Amino acid sequence: MVASTHWLASAAGMRVLEAGGNAFDAAVAAGFTLTVVEPHLNGLGGDAPILGYEAAQDRPFVVCGQGVAPAEATIERYTDLGLTVVPGTGHLAAVVPGAFGAWLDLLARYGTLPLADVLGPAIGYARDGFPLVGAATRTIAAVEELFTEHWPTSAAVYLPHGQVPEAGARFTNADLATTFARLLAAAEAAGPAREAGIEAAGHAFYEGFVAEAVDAFVGSTPLMDSSGTPHTGFLRGADLAAWRATEEPTVAAPFAGHEIHKTAAWGQGPVLLQQLTVLDALGVDELVRAAVRTPTGSRPSVDALVELVHTVVEVADLAFADRDAWYGDVPDVPLTTLLSPAYATQRAALVGPTAAGGLRPGSPDGRTPRYAQALLEARERAERAGTGASSARGSVGLGEPTVSRLGLSPGDTCHVDVVDRWGNRVSATPSGGWLQSSPVVPGLGLSLPTRAQMFWLEAGLPSSLVPGRRPRTTLSPALALRVDGPITGSSGRAGFAFGTPGGDQQDQWTVPFLLRHLLGGLDLQAAIDAPAWHSAHVPGSFDPRTHTPRGLVAESRLGEAVLAGLRERGHAVEDAGPWALGRLSAAGVRDDGLLVAAANPRGRQGYAAGR
Repeated sequence: MVASTHWLASAAGMRVLEAGGNAFDAAVAAGFTLTVVEPHLNGLGGDAPILGYEAAQDRPFVVCGQGVAPAEATIERYTDLGLTVVPGTGHLAAVVPGAFGAWLDLLARYGTLPLADVLGPAIGYARDGFPLVGAATRTIAAVEELFTEHWPTSAAVYLPHGQVPEAGARFTNADLATTFARLLAAAEAAGPAREAGIEAAGHAFYEGFVAEAVDAFVGSTPLMDSSGTPHTGFLRGADLAAWRATEEPTVAAPFAGHEIHKTAAWGQGPVLLQQLTVLDALGVDELVRAAVRTPTGSRPSVDALVELVHTVVEVADLAFADRDAWYGDVPDVPLTTLLSPAYATQRAALVGPTAAGGLRPGSPDGRTPRYAQALLEARERAERAGTGASSARGSVGLGEPTVSRLGLSPGDTCHVDVVDRWGNRVSATPSGGWLQSSPVVPGLGLSLPTRAQMFWLEAGLPSSLVPGRRPRTTLSPALALRVDGPITGSSGRAGFAFGTPGGDQQDQWTVPFLLRHLLGGLDLQAAIDAPAWHSAHVPGSFDPRTHTPRGLVAESRLGEAVLAGLRERGHAVEDAGPWALGRLSAAGVRDDGLLVAAANPRGRQGYAAGR
């Protein structure tokens, strides 16, 4: 089974499974396809954290495809330019592109097929064309002036014949197809050994022609960014040569008879675990059952729905306050305490009957929380402005970015989940290298990841800019595994891979999904289809770091009575429309050994397939 945010990626993954490949092979094929068909949401030069589950060994793991800050990217180098934050677009925001290395690592360690078999669909779509989705054309239209006046290499790719392409029109990226072909040629020149070919392709990317092109472009071509001033950047070929994808253990927490697995706190993934531990401490089981529409069609209680949404949003605000105080690519994140039952009980006591304001981080192990001054200033501006600013950060929509004319967006991505006949599973959230945020590297047809904007230009914080450090990413793939051992007739444990695009909302939209599936009894598809919501009070991770005080964005299908009840609780409710929030997908193994998958209907783009 394959489920993803684009039907062509799901089809590419299924092609590999049909040909005898495993889940890891299929995920790589789907991932490479996504870099072509969703260029406004990810790219070959982007980021890709990946969670895998090796069924035969009953072992979850993380492949980290999040690149690091360049060696020259110090706080002083930015402040010497008169900057107080890292721009959200352009060369100065670039970190090492990690997606390609992560996919190669997954393929080499756990896959079975040669690189040619998993690159084939992506090369074909880049060379011969595919129907460009409407969201991509709208993104290109938003930055048309930026491309024509300042980013000519991007205009050459994304404004064919000098015009914004029409939605559904055949779109090609000849330079990207050539890049893929050159990488594949390097692999095939290494000889018949599969692993040697994969290694050779990685060498061509990180030490060969790709690294050379990146070095020449970023270091010598000043281009406009969101600061309003053209700049060169700090990323160099040596940074790419020094980086490799790493394999790490997951971080997990128990919930509803499952272990929920995430990356460590260099990503925001543990914030989902924090929310679940606090909700568990609040004893939400009965509330969830009262708030879920039953299979027989009985309507949920309005009061129960109001209470559930209010509780989930308040818990999210608490957990994300901890995220911004404590998370980062540092060794001393107090994660054990943050995920402990005792800490969850303390935090649960802060959930009151009305919407709370401000930031309320905890003090794990007695430590004093500290925020970046720039974050506090952004929140002060939002508080003075009042409510109604949420759509400025793209909070309303399918999880896809609202893009400014200089390419600023709240960040978004795509997602793929795979399960194979042996019970292996993959959850991956490839992102970055967005067409709107980084100029196309000449001759390569790809853009670079702009996640350096997530660093703070203030020393001593877990997310402070330090050369060689990973930005605290929002990318958040996930696994849920049953705690009661192997299942009959299959390898590994029952459970599922899941995730969604959506920047800061990734670990919010998955909460009601998990509550409805694991506690409310809905199947994967029904849990995805059910009305979604999220807090806009949560601090934004992307430049310009906006938020809406006590903001709550909800789908109208919750019902007007529910939205009115939430307003009475003090939430600044924004009606997003009936089918607007999130692009969840999931794939896994049921308790009886049957494989299952589900994809998001919002936007009519996600697709689940299997046999």
